[in-house]
Amino acid sequence: MKKLLLLPLLPLLAYAKSFMLSDIPLPKTYIQNLDPYECSTECLKEYLDKGMILSFLAHANKRVDDPELNDAMSIYSSVLNLGAFNSGGKLKIAILIPYKKIGKYASSTVNASFAYMMTKTNPFTLKSYKIEDEEPQTLQAALNKIEEDGFTYIIAPLTHKGGSNVIDLNPNAVVYFPTLNNSDMKSSQANLLFGAIDYQAQSNLLLREAVSPLVIFSDNSSVGKKLAAYQEKAFLNPPAVENAEGENLFGRFFSSDDTVQNNKNKLQNGQAKKVIKYFISRRTTNLERYLKENKKIDNASFFINTPVIKSGMILSQLTLYDTNATNVLSTQINYDPLILSMTQYSDREHMIVANSIIEQNNFVIETNSLLGNDVVYDWINYATTVGMDYFYSQITGEMREYKIPLVNNQMVYKIELVKPGYSRFLPYSTKERKN
Repeated sequence: MKKLLLLPLLPLLAYAKSFMLSDIPLPKTYIQNLDPYECSTECLKEYLDKGMILSFLAHANKRVDDPELNDAMSIYSSVLNLGAFNSGGKLKIAILIPYKKIGKYASSTVNASFAYMMTKTNPFTLKSYKIEDEEPQTLQAALNKIEEDGFTYIIAPLTHKGGSNVIDLNPNAVVYFPTLNNSDMKSSQANLLFGAIDYQAQSNLLLREAVSPLVIFSDNSSVGKKLAAYQEKAFLNPPAVENAEGENLFGRFFSSDDTVQNNKNKLQNGQAKKVIKYFISRRTTNLERYLKENKKIDNASFFINTPVIKSGMILSQLTLYDTNATNVLSTQINYDPLILSMTQYSDREHMIVANSIIEQNNFVIETNSLLGNDVVYDWINYATTVGMDYFYSQITGEMREYKIPLVNNQMVYKIELVKPGYSRFLPYSTKERKN
């Protein structure tokens, strides 16, 4: 006969009228498995189907290939506040926050980190360290404090400047940058890890769908300018390598003029490819001078490197001025449900968006939602979650929830092309190209 022993370690705490968080840890529940026999996936499903939750949890001590079973393990473990008999190393993770530099992400990256740990049963310490700037002396002082407090793993949502300074400081801790891609940083230090998506790889995949002339709309930010410069060169001279392991081309091909660029060696339909670049200021709301009766852009492919609000304006005016766009291309910047609500379907009908937020965990999504956090569309929160998952696996020895490979210190995400449909993003197929 199968016997299971439920061991409550502490009685339930009495209800107290207080809004302060108590330092006393919540009681943990431990389920000991006294069954000498192995339980297969089918066996686990049978326990669930019969409502034998404790028997299910007694055997569910490791991940399996079935997503529904893994979700059930996480949910019931969290509801019952189960403790782990073998929790591995102590979970201590620091978050380095340049709150004046990253705006809303000062709180959302902390929430994403906390939400991920809430899906686990191990006790943990998660502490944020706020810094006012990213100067070397400020970063060094923060890193020293983090080391003094006994933290060896750090989530650091820094800007390019901050990341460069940390690289120069060469810290002892393992630092994960969810906001930076190693193609920009060129770091070979094994303890510095990067989690940002690869805009170059996304651009390369999107440019396969582009026709000449390619019209690039960007804002005046450094990211917008770099993307426009890269996309121009990649369209005229397609790179041989199109993934996150390839050569970094950012910064090498920057050109600030808006004139048509020709490459006589690269032909499309018997004619030289053309690229037209427009840099739109934040205050610009009317694109008439760029679009109205402009024969140079008829039937063009448009590449949009602007935030979602500005992109919605561009899409609506492409329709207003009857540009007959072959398609509209965009990277992760516009993988945002706002694009569905602020534009007419006819405006976005031929839009193609690259997306790297592909692997998901339903329990992590729901836990983030309780904190008002988004890991479905927000790539920085998503990259933060991926980093937390990697740290958790490194500390505890447990399998990672997210199977995204780490190559040359960089998380390498898969890329899918999607199109904004009537109410959601849908898979895009090359067979759908506009004739």
